[in-house]
Amino acid sequence: MNKINELSYQEKMIQGSVWLSVGNIFSRLLGAIYIIPWYAWMGENARAANGLFNMGYTFYALFMMISTAGLPGAIAKQIARYNSLGEYRTSRRLFTKALQITAILGIVFGGVMFVAAPLLARLSGGGSALIPVIQALSVAVVAFPCMSVLRGYFQGQQDMRPSAISQLVEQALRVLYMLLSVFIIMKVMKGDYLSAVIQSTFAASFGMIGSYGVLLFYWFKERKFSDLQLEQSLNNVKIDTKKLFIETIRQAIPFILLGGGITFYKLIDQATFIHTMERHTTYSHEQLVDLYALFSANPDKLTMVVVALGTSLALTSLPMLTELFTQKRKPELAKLVNTNIQLFVFIMLPAVAGMMLLAYPLNTIFYSADVLGSRVLIAACLAGGISALFMMLSTTLQGISHSRIAVRYWLAGLFLKAVIQIPLIELLEVYGPLAATFIGLSLTCALCLWKLRRVIHANYRLVFRRCLLISILTVLMLIVAVIVRQLSYLSFDPASRFSALIICLLTAGISGLFYFYLSLKLRLADKLVGPQARTWRKRLKIK
Repeated sequence: MNKINELSYQEKMIQGSVWLSVGNIFSRLLGAIYIIPWYAWMGENARAANGLFNMGYTFYALFMMISTAGLPGAIAKQIARYNSLGEYRTSRRLFTKALQITAILGIVFGGVMFVAAPLLARLSGGGSALIPVIQALSVAVVAFPCMSVLRGYFQGQQDMRPSAISQLVEQALRVLYMLLSVFIIMKVMKGDYLSAVIQSTFAASFGMIGSYGVLLFYWFKERKFSDLQLEQSLNNVKIDTKKLFIETIRQAIPFILLGGGITFYKLIDQATFIHTMERHTTYSHEQLVDLYALFSANPDKLTMVVVALGTSLALTSLPMLTELFTQKRKPELAKLVNTNIQLFVFIMLPAVAGMMLLAYPLNTIFYSADVLGSRVLIAACLAGGISALFMMLSTTLQGISHSRIAVRYWLAGLFLKAVIQIPLIELLEVYGPLAATFIGLSLTCALCLWKLRRVIHANYRLVFRRCLLISILTVLMLIVAVIVRQLSYLSFDPASRFSALIICLLTAGISGLFYFYLSLKLRLADKLVGPQARTWRKRLKIK
């Protein structure tokens, strides 16, 4: 019987991980694809529009983090804990209290964001045009906290499906409203691009309507089961709900800082780049907003897919990391961490290298044929890769109850970024913020790896040998990719959007299959994904 329960628990964990990964990655992919028509419809003001849009969303992400106080993850953890003890009524009281508090927090911080919009616009150098953009997003801040608690409730019930589906629906409706409003304003009414940007940011509120609809649907669907749980509640634990909620918030602080770690890096970029460039260059304000979009807003749509992939890899193994650490099974824990690092490198290294190689046609597909834009995208890919590694390593430290250490390492990297940011902007201009991000996060990642080595005694020699083999395979893949790309250039113009798409599909497809073939042929995939690799080898008839 125990074996059956254990098996069903593992199946549920795997199913939940799949739902989280699908929801996270597909919503990011949708968020990347929409930019193609959106950018084209904005016309000659596209880069400035994207810059304003990104500046507004950075503040939006900050206020969302503050207003939710990291509660979804903490609420999920507490609900799962008390449910496992049979204290379902305590879980319900905690959930109800969280909804009440976050409703107030949403109203307060949404109002603060609306009122403080002029100050925030001035601090970031966005000018008066940024004010209505920030104010349009403040409406979504009001609605977001309660929605995040609802997601946390379902995750605590070990049902990841409602959260994942609500995330997908939210993104789909947001993109639909965004594209429809921009098309009407820019193409039908021949209106102003600023009005289109304001409607694009207001689309976040429209998307949340759909998310609420999905979550409430599942809430009422599961209501009978939830009420049955209340009837079966043991009620042996007498807990002050207020104290429990305060404890939950205290545990949530690392979730805020590490979950939004990249956002704080972007805030430093936003607060320093335009002001520093205005003092040391002769660029106009409009040109500086364009340059900001070039290194921050434009690459984000592509590199955030890479970061989401790294985050999903970490979230997939998080429950097992926690279980092994709690049970003090250090050899198995060390093996799991080693495998995670190798799997991360196995997927991310060729992905980042491929994006860098195809930077020019990728930039053409999503934005325009621009040499500077493609060069900046190459630098952004490096920063995106190290960002993904940071998310994976910091999540791993959280999984083994070292959240405070992870926060300290993140703060060390953020401090280094803040110190070198302005000198690097003066030296490298548009590349400066990306270089500062790469160096700051590299310090954090190095510290995280060092700490993991000390805590769980991971065998990094094996990791180094495997990563060296992966690097060799990646170089061979790049050689094939360069050949395919250059041959494609003979027939297709990379400055044309449709031709650039064909170039990317051909190059990525052929070189990706070559990399996959080599990993199967050399049995590398067997070490990382297990028996599934043998199945693939049989189907492809690889000896």
